[in-house]
Amino acid sequence: MAKQQTAQNGLPAGVAAAWGLRERPGRGPARGLDVPRIVGAAVALADAEGLGAVSMSRVATEVGVSTMALYRYVEGKDALLILMEDAAAGTPPPGPAPEEGWRAGLEHWARAHRDVLTRHLWMVRIPISTPPLSPHSVEWMELALRCLRGTGLDAEEKLGVLVTLNGFVRSHVSLFADIAGAGGGEGGADWEELEPRYWRLMTQLTATGDFPAITEMLASGEVDTAFEEDGDEGEGTADFEFGLALVLDGVQALIERRA
Repeated sequence: MAKQQTAQNGLPAGVAAAWGLRERPGRGPARGLDVPRIVGAAVALADAEGLGAVSMSRVATEVGVSTMALYRYVEGKDALLILMEDAAAGTPPPGPAPEEGWRAGLEHWARAHRDVLTRHLWMVRIPISTPPLSPHSVEWMELALRCLRGTGLDAEEKLGVLVTLNGFVRSHVSLFADIAGAGGGEGGADWEELEPRYWRLMTQLTATGDFPAITEMLASGEVDTAFEEDGDEGEGTADFEFGLALVLDGVQALIERRA
C-alpha cells in the first residue's frame, strides 16, 4: 500500500477516505465531481498509460477541473494511489465452499489476485509500505485467512502463509510487467517471442560445455516447448500454476506437521 500522510484519526489520509472516515468537502468546484469519479479517471489513466502518467494535474485535466480544485477531494497523490489500489482491487470473488478445503480456497484466491494485478499492471509498481488497511485489501485478507481456518496453524503461521502467497503472486506478475515494459507491449504480450529467443541464445552461449546442468536441460527439448503449452497467450499460466503448486505443497507439509 502506498505510503502517505496520516490523518487526524491516526489512519493514512487515503485510507480514511476509502473507509468514509474523512469529512466530505463542502460545495464542490464542479457539478457532479466526487472522489469515485476522480479515482475512476486516475485508474483509467494508469491502465492506459502506466503509473508514471498519473499526477494530480493530469487527473484534474481528465475530470475537467483545476489542480487546486482536485485537492478539495483528495489530499495528494499518495492518498490518490491508495484509493486507486482499493478501487482496482475491488471485492474478491467468492471462493469455493469451505468443505472443498483450504487448498482449493487459496488456489482460487491466488488466481483471482493474479487476474486483478494482470488487468492493472501498475499496481505492482506501487511499493508495499503497510499491511492491508483499505477496505478491499482487508476483504482480500479476510478471504485468505478464512481459507486457513481449521488447518491447525496458529495466527502467526497463517499470516506467514498469506505473506508468502501474496509475494509469489506479485513477483510473478511483476516479472511479466517488466518484460512487457522492456518490449513496449502490455500484459506480457511479448513473452511468446522472448522466451524461445532466450533459449536459442542460451544454447549458443553454453555450447562450450562449461554449464553442464543447463546443457542437460536444453538437450531435453522440454524447455523449447514449454511456452507452447502455456494456455494463456504468453502470460505465464503454466509457470504460475507450477509455482503456485510448489507454494501450496509447502503449506500442506506445514499443516501435516502441525497435525
